[in-house]
Amino acid sequence: MTSAPLTDMSSGGKVPSDGKPDRPLRILALANQKGGVGKTTTAINLGTALAAIGESVLVIDLDPQGNASTGLGVDRRQRKVSTYHVLAGEAELGAACVQTAVPRLMVAPSTMDLLGLEMEMATAPDRAHRLRNVLKGVGQSGATQGVTYILIDCPPSLNLLTINALAAADAVLVPLQCEFFALEGLSQLLRTVEQVRGALNARLTIQGIVLTMFDPRNNLSAQVVADVRSFMGDKVYETMIPRNVRVSEAPSHGKPVLLYDLKCAGSQAYLRLASEIIQREGRLPVAA
Repeated sequence: MTSAPLTDMSSGGKVPSDGKPDRPLRILALANQKGGVGKTTTAINLGTALAAIGESVLVIDLDPQGNASTGLGVDRRQRKVSTYHVLAGEAELGAACVQTAVPRLMVAPSTMDLLGLEMEMATAPDRAHRLRNVLKGVGQSGATQGVTYILIDCPPSLNLLTINALAAADAVLVPLQCEFFALEGLSQLLRTVEQVRGALNARLTIQGIVLTMFDPRNNLSAQVVADVRSFMGDKVYETMIPRNVRVSEAPSHGKPVLLYDLKCAGSQAYLRLASEIIQREGRLPVAA
């Protein structure tokens, strides 16, 4: 398989001479306590799509499995400084940031060390706000200068790492697989978001619901789509991510699907999703 080139589709995304981004920093936590819903796949490919249309993006990998890091081409041997070191207070965020093969897209990789972090900081008074404190000043200088989007890939559980992400984020983006128990898992996550909003982060909102692994040939998929749209209304994005073999193959090559096969249905869906997110937020228009 020959990689399709990822052309620069942006009409902006520049950093002014004063070093400050021309669009405000937006921090999104990609969260769902259910595994296998396309959360990490969405973090990788939405980040790539946002970068392709002009945003400067940092993906923060908070999942000890480190799949977002692998999917963005960061070999485990390269992860000398990881999100563990950053949250443990042993390194600055900029030291962990790795430039990917995609222009304007960086990743702060994770390692299995994150598994022990929850126990290490269990009694610390700032245990829920470690990430929020780390992100203060991001986008203004150093390795993160000009960053306009941070996507936090959360683990598939509602643990202290996920709580840190929700406490630091402006909003939650929820990938939701088109399968039978989708709404049940969503209800639990929404309750957690309400609890975090009340106790830790009053500004936290639901950014949107991304329906993933949609199969138009499957009657159940169509029913799930109808149910979720009825339950969540306009919080559900119009763009749905289809089941697509190219999306599944890309991580094994250490590439986002937009680099692996730009023309496939999955790549085009993530580009549409990125445009929809930006347009809904009323940020600068992107090129068609």
